[in-house]
Amino acid sequence: MNAATFKTVFLICFVFISVSGLRAQHPVFPVKISENGRYFADRNNNPVFWLGTTQWQIFREYTVGEARTILENANSKGFVFVQAMLMGVGDGTQANIYGDKPWFNDNPLTPNEAYFLRVDSVIRIARENNMIISVTLYHQRYRKCITLENARSWAKWLAQRYRDMPNIVWSMTPEAKEEFVPILRELAAGLHEGDGGTHKITFKPDPAPFSSSFIHREEWLDYNSMQTWNAVDLIYPMVTHDYNLEPVKPVLMAEGAYEQGSEYGFEVTPLWIRRQAYYSYLAGVHHTYGHNDSWRVLPTWEKALDAPGAIQMGILKKIFLDLDEWWFLVPDQTVFASGGKTTGKILNLAARHKDGKWIMVYLAGKTSFSINMNKIASGNSVNAFWINPETGNSVMAGNFPNTGVRSFSTPEELEDAILILKAAGNNGDGQEK
Repeated sequence: MNAATFKTVFLICFVFISVSGLRAQHPVFPVKISENGRYFADRNNNPVFWLGTTQWQIFREYTVGEARTILENANSKGFVFVQAMLMGVGDGTQANIYGDKPWFNDNPLTPNEAYFLRVDSVIRIARENNMIISVTLYHQRYRKCITLENARSWAKWLAQRYRDMPNIVWSMTPEAKEEFVPILRELAAGLHEGDGGTHKITFKPDPAPFSSSFIHREEWLDYNSMQTWNAVDLIYPMVTHDYNLEPVKPVLMAEGAYEQGSEYGFEVTPLWIRRQAYYSYLAGVHHTYGHNDSWRVLPTWEKALDAPGAIQMGILKKIFLDLDEWWFLVPDQTVFASGGKTTGKILNLAARHKDGKWIMVYLAGKTSFSINMNKIASGNSVNAFWINPETGNSVMAGNFPNTGVRSFSTPEELEDAILILKAAGNNGDGQEK
């Protein structure tokens, strides 16, 4: 084994040990919206960290055994949500890998039981792995078959079939045009009639970039979703816009550039993948990852499950879960005294706990900046840590007063970096830990 191969194997093993504890220890479903409207929660109101992955073709182009491989692998990395198209990519009429089409005569009102039995199996496997599938029941490419006239009945049939499956949410993918709003309303009405509103509903416009927030006030729209495609520079302004809308709803950056994607005109590297994700989370919203080989179902799809970007999303999740009350994250660029950057492709972003317990700063490249240390509101001093987003390794950066301004520079060896500031602990006798 050469040195490069050893390094790769070591990193995968190290990360597996580090993130294997990210598997949820209790059922995360049925998922609901938190009281403050910012995040997702389980049935006991425990916060659920949305770390999503796209497997658009999992119902149609993979065997049930292959679907199990995909879901078990995703679960091991800490992914909780899986975005999938119910009838797969295309116009919705193609047969699955077993030769079963979803509908007889391409009519949604005459569903093929054989097709949906396979769907049932995949959803059950996801449930066994404590994962939620975001099921796209309508795509604008399906519109020749799913029409304004049959949309409600189609959605009602689906919702009735899956009303007792707690590990799904519903999604729709129209174009971001007013002409699609009537069919979205019909679909949502059918879903509510079929399951009594048990499962949450969103939609993600396609083509991109655009957000579901263009009809934000629709009562059936439980959370906003968006697609930014190749435009990493649009993530922060788009999600920030949606974050500030009223009434408050969770926001999901549901689809950006896919790792190793072939259609963007540039290489989608692990660094690009990390930037997309941290831009979303530091803006106070949620994020879904994707890999080119999975949704295209290339011969390399199984190898792609362990792509660096996928592994590093598990690392990202662990970094957030290690924060006290991560769900009370508030985007706050006034944390920077200097050096903050919210425009362009290479950003410097900050967020803090709502009560000032901690600060997270993400630096997308090498830079120098300064922090208003009084943003840490408790304790007499602040412990600072540098974290490598590629590996999760953390090193102490120092202990500082929580007053005045403190200057920092990203470690030379890192492509991008995270700075965590926490109020120093107290052991009960007035001495800092």
